[in-house]
Amino acid sequence: MYKINPLTDSRWPKFVAGHPRASIFHTREWLNVLHLTYGYEPVAFTTRQELDLSNAIVFCKVQSWLTGRRLVSLPFSDHCQPLADAASLREILHYLHEQREEQRLRYIELRPALRDGIINAEGKFACSDQFRFHAIDLRRDLETIYEGLHSNCVRRKIKRAEREQLLYESGRSDELLLKFRHLLLLTRRRHRLPPQPASWFHNIVRCLGDLVNVHIVSKDAMPVASILTLTYKGVMIYKYGCSDAQFNAMGGTPLLFWKAIQQAKSAGIEIFDLGRSSYEDPGLIAFKEHLGAGSSELTYYRNPPLGRTPVRPRQRMSSLTGQVLAKLPDPLFAGVGQLLYRHIG
Repeated sequence: MYKINPLTDSRWPKFVAGHPRASIFHTREWLNVLHLTYGYEPVAFTTRQELDLSNAIVFCKVQSWLTGRRLVSLPFSDHCQPLADAASLREILHYLHEQREEQRLRYIELRPALRDGIINAEGKFACSDQFRFHAIDLRRDLETIYEGLHSNCVRRKIKRAEREQLLYESGRSDELLLKFRHLLLLTRRRHRLPPQPASWFHNIVRCLGDLVNVHIVSKDAMPVASILTLTYKGVMIYKYGCSDAQFNAMGGTPLLFWKAIQQAKSAGIEIFDLGRSSYEDPGLIAFKEHLGAGSSELTYYRNPPLGRTPVRPRQRMSSLTGQVLAKLPDPLFAGVGQLLYRHIG
């Protein structure tokens, strides 16, 4: 078994670019965002020491006095498929199982995009959490995609947004990022959850460059709604969304997704990955289905097995804590995220 650093190993970019199951979350650019923002150390395990890599599973080492030392594949990434065939995967997972106690790791977590029926690895890894996963097939013509949008919940609101003459912009300028950040703080405060640190989004734009796009709609120069998307190897990924609730009736968010779909189609993108949704958020699941997305189950696996139903972050956040967070001034509210997120990846 061989351990490599994807940030410095010269073979990694070529391996990821050539592997059919690799996503943007495997790229050196995304791993660098995780490293720069939270100090996580990327590491990959492979069974081959050759000129060209043929298999690997990539992780980040999370070292936290609050939540323990662990390997996660990957933090703050909806999915990260092991890039290995069945035999290599079993070999790597068996090695990691043996190494966990030696390295004094609290646990090892995998977040595969696909359920291949081989993650269990003789009972060493078991389900730790489950989500709904949604994606829109963009290989159809634009008219068919539009007809697949829910007539009342999406198409009607797109028409309302057009009547309101909402202004659409996209790019990765500092101005657009500032507008996005403003809407994000409003949204996280509304949900009584700490916001991701500003450095996270600045590093995304800095490291991913033209692979990232900030989409904004505004009313009379006032930002109304925004989404942030990533694009890689024919897939556009919806990563973050936010809005000003006082303008929600104008239909800004449905218009954003329709504009992003049109933009993706013109660029030859085939899949719009809408990411994971918690089963505790049926409204988000319904919204993604109203966009005409197909759905499947996304399963995470952990060693050692939990042996119980996992407690999700929202369940851990008490009502009182959420109320206190929601009342903090912006600088303190943003600071909570800066302190907290490195521990929960």
